[in-house]
Order: sequence, then structure tokens, then C-alpha cells
Amino acid sequence: MTAPPPDDCLARNDWICGDYLSTRRQILLDAVGQHIQLTVISVVLGLVIAVPLALLARRRRWTVGPVLGITTILYTIPSLAMFSLLLPVYGLSATLVVVGLALYSLTLLVRNILAGLDGVPAEAKEAARGMGYGPMRQLLTIELPLAVPAAMAGLRIATVSAVALTTVGAIVGYGGLGNLIYAGMNSFFKAQVLTASVLCVIIAIVFDLLLLGAERLLTPWRRAGRRTRGRTRAGAGAKRLVTAAGRRT
Repeated sequence: MTAPPPDDCLARNDWICGDYLSTRRQILLDAVGQHIQLTVISVVLGLVIAVPLALLARRRRWTVGPVLGITTILYTIPSLAMFSLLLPVYGLSATLVVVGLALYSLTLLVRNILAGLDGVPAEAKEAARGMGYGPMRQLLTIELPLAVPAAMAGLRIATVSAVALTTVGAIVGYGGLGNLIYAGMNSFFKAQVLTASVLCVIIAIVFDLLLLGAERLLTPWRRAGRRTRGRTRAGAGAKRLVTAAGRRT
């Protein structure tokens, strides 16, 4: 006679197993915490580097090609090769993963920030100059706010990509949920692989929604001009922003 299957889903090695969630809760929480930490720090570091690079490329147009070219080359390097190149400098550490992810985010961030700055309507710049704005004040109060939609689009893509790429950090022991996926694949532990993978997707969705909400909060003039389209919409939003900035002063 064939023995009946065990009642325990862990013993059966099911893909979906509630017992796994209850018995490995702390392990999952620790992995999620590490995954979020690595993602946030790497994206913030990438943003800190990308903003000055985009401003440099905008101010000195001859640097656009080299800046975009270098960041694109970095993006094309396979993750295993990237970590291998950084290994002699940072060793087997979380810093190795953070720096690698930050370098990967540069091409998305720099391109979108630069595109946002280049897309600022000329009438907004003229209005700001007409109100006596200097170059720095115009950049901070007019151009950067109007570049937010394009910049946030790049930031959202870079963040979601970082959530996925963080799992590769499992090869050095700092991969967040990637550690569980890697260990689960080696032992063919179905519930662990599926649970960790689903949590990665959930984290990516949550980050994307949070950034989308932040974009809407930072661009109230877009909601006010939602019924208009094309250049009319951009121009109307720019005029509202310049007017609001003038009132604050």
C-alpha cells in the first residue's frame, strides 16, 4: 500500500504553505528589513550622485555624451561582474551591494533628470528672469520642480530595478530576500522560494505606489491643469509655479 501524504505542508514541500509563514516569521522579517534597507540606501546614494551629474551635463553641454555614455556602460555590466570588480575595494560586505546597485541606477536617474530639466518650458524661464530670478534661484524654485515628473519616472524605475537586483547580493551574503531564494533553490525548498519571491514583488509595488504618491504631492499644478493637454498643460503648470514662487517671496 502507498503511504498517505503527510498532513504537514512543510513535510510535503508544498509551494504554498501557511506553516512556513508562521514558523519562519522572524527570518522573513529580518530578510525584508535587510532588503528594504539595501534598496533605499543604494537608490538614495545613486540620486545623490545623479543630480550633480545631470546638472553638470545641463550646464556644460559637451559633457552630456561622456556622462550618459559612462553611466550606460555601467548599466550594461552584468551584476556578477560588477560585484567582482568591486570586491577588492569593499570586500564581502553590504557596502559592496549598495555601491553596485547605486552605479546601476545612475543611467536611469541621470537621463530622466536631464530630460526633465531640458523639458522645462521656455516661457517659465522667461517669466522667472522677468521677475528678477538669478540662475540658482531659478533652478531651485522653477526648473527642478518642473523636472519632478520626469525625474520621478526615472526614480520609480530605478527603485523597482534595485528591489530586483538586491537579490543578487545573496552571492556575498547580503541579498535580503535573495538569501532565502538562493538557499531555497539549493535545497529545493518550494515554500521559501515562492514566499521570498512574492515578497520581493510586494516590496517593489509598495515602493512604486509610494513614489507615485510623492510625485503627486510634489506637483500640485499638474492636478490643477489635468484637463489641459500638451504644451498648454505644461505652460499652464509652469505659469502657476512661477506665480506661486513669486508670492512666497
